[in-house]
Amino acid sequence: MSKTPDSGKTDADATSSVEQYLVKDPERFALNIARTIEQAGKAAAAWAEPREKGEVRDSVAEPMADMVKTFSKLTEYWLSDPSRALEAQTRLFAGYLDVWSKSLHRVAAGEDVEDTAKPDRGDKRFQDPEWGRNAFFDFLKQAYLVTSRWAGDLVEHADGLDEHTRHKAGFYMKQVTNAISPSNFILTNPELFRETVASNGENLVRGMKMLAEDIAAGKGDLKLRQADYSPFELGKNVAVTPGKVVGRSDVAEILQYEPSTETVLKRPLLICPPWINKFYILDLNPQKSFIRWAVEQGHTVFVISWVNPDSRHGMKGWEAYVREGLQYGLDIVDRATGEKDVNVIGYCVGGTLLAAALSLLAQEGDDRIKSATFFTTQVDFTYAGDLKVFVDEDQVAAVERAMGDKGYLEGTKMATAFNMLRSGDLIWPYVVNNYMRGKDPTPFDLLYWNADSTRMAAANHSFYLRNCYLENNLAKGSMELAGCRLSLADITIPVYNLAAREDHIAPARSVFLGCKYFGGDVEYVMAGSGHIAGVVNPPSMNKYQYWTGGKPVGDFEDWIAKARENPGSWWPHWQKWIEKKDATRVPARVPGKRIEVLGDAPGTYVKVRV
Repeated sequence: MSKTPDSGKTDADATSSVEQYLVKDPERFALNIARTIEQAGKAAAAWAEPREKGEVRDSVAEPMADMVKTFSKLTEYWLSDPSRALEAQTRLFAGYLDVWSKSLHRVAAGEDVEDTAKPDRGDKRFQDPEWGRNAFFDFLKQAYLVTSRWAGDLVEHADGLDEHTRHKAGFYMKQVTNAISPSNFILTNPELFRETVASNGENLVRGMKMLAEDIAAGKGDLKLRQADYSPFELGKNVAVTPGKVVGRSDVAEILQYEPSTETVLKRPLLICPPWINKFYILDLNPQKSFIRWAVEQGHTVFVISWVNPDSRHGMKGWEAYVREGLQYGLDIVDRATGEKDVNVIGYCVGGTLLAAALSLLAQEGDDRIKSATFFTTQVDFTYAGDLKVFVDEDQVAAVERAMGDKGYLEGTKMATAFNMLRSGDLIWPYVVNNYMRGKDPTPFDLLYWNADSTRMAAANHSFYLRNCYLENNLAKGSMELAGCRLSLADITIPVYNLAAREDHIAPARSVFLGCKYFGGDVEYVMAGSGHIAGVVNPPSMNKYQYWTGGKPVGDFEDWIAKARENPGSWWPHWQKWIEKKDATRVPARVPGKRIEVLGDAPGTYVKVRV
């Protein structure tokens, strides 16, 4: 038996390599292709039906127009100078020629040559051995990597673009290059190709059936399933920390959790989570629950559970969320415990609302909040991360038009925007796994929560986009609420300001820069990982690390260089910070002793789905 020139492989090995891509049962394969087309028809019907009924109006033209306009500016820069354009084209063609030349050497001469382009560390798309072993797939992979990196360089070296346009161009370019990856298509992905042939196309039937189901679940839009959600149920195995609903307004339910210690800290703790997602990210399960852990440390924990708004809430703006949410929560804490001095936590946009409210309450003489903790919260939106891509006057106006009729923005719109921030992790792997491989995703409580999206009340969301992302009014001291002009300098209470090092929603640098606006002492802490894992990091898991240092002043990089790295969770560090402010203990408080109980936690508002 002879050997091929490549790595001593035999002719039988080469034949075997080809065999895995040949259809073994053409009749069965054809039947499954027909069934796939039938399921594709159902998917098309699920997409078309709500549009025919007028229930869905597509707004694809506006984001597409923005992307085209952004790319036009990028193209204009490169084509405005012929020598610049020629140099860019030459670099691309040189890359292609190098890939082609090395591929020929590998196939014809059997030479082991170094790749022109290699995947980045951590890139999981090209892990199958055939991406390197098979000349065809190896060529596709390298040509794609050369092209995508060249496209990224076009953005990086376009010196004539303003910073916002460059940011958008880089974001859109990443979306395009992620979408066209050969790993996303059956005929250009060796693993998908093999699975399709091995199952005679049954994977395509299953995948198209799942696609039809997900479009139907999204009421005409694709609701991409990222996990098997069936094992999870709120109050059963998610959000199970024992507690009661002790207050309910138009925009919020107030939950009080049952104590697990004989004595508790005198100051109760009120948590103000973001309304863009539901509060139970802080109570996913007993092992990862910050709420349960805080109860175990002796906090009397209250949580604001925001309403999932509908048309009735369209005119509820930030003042309503302050009055009927945060301030109402303080009133409930007072009635339930008899305590006026309260520690408060704000998470993400819930923290931004808290910061605005603290300034307003300071002007109004309401001094019940004695310390403020911010989880991955921005008050200065100068460096607001990739979400800023979606915010300029044209795009904000388009969102406002979309919210105008119903009084709210569909939750799927925000969910899609968040998924696009990490499309390589949160979109395309699931598209491939679900609709091409035809495999159900695995159960995962975090992704169950991520898919449990919420609507945005029109007035609230418009105020947020314009005053924070678009005009940065809170940092400038020009945000107006309830007739008052807000100044963060009025916040003189102690602040614990937590950032996350890999946060793409509230970048650590942005959180750091926001520290300078507060009028009192600020403890800046940077956790390892990102927007969720950096916050939800219980000590028992012994994961990641956190950095502490001096005052958050000067240059962010200088602060990091001097900061102390501490192993594990920041939670105990925060607990010590809280107890330094007031460690007085009192007998544990049971929900319902001083106030009417309206039901069991996690309440009713959190169970409203979109």
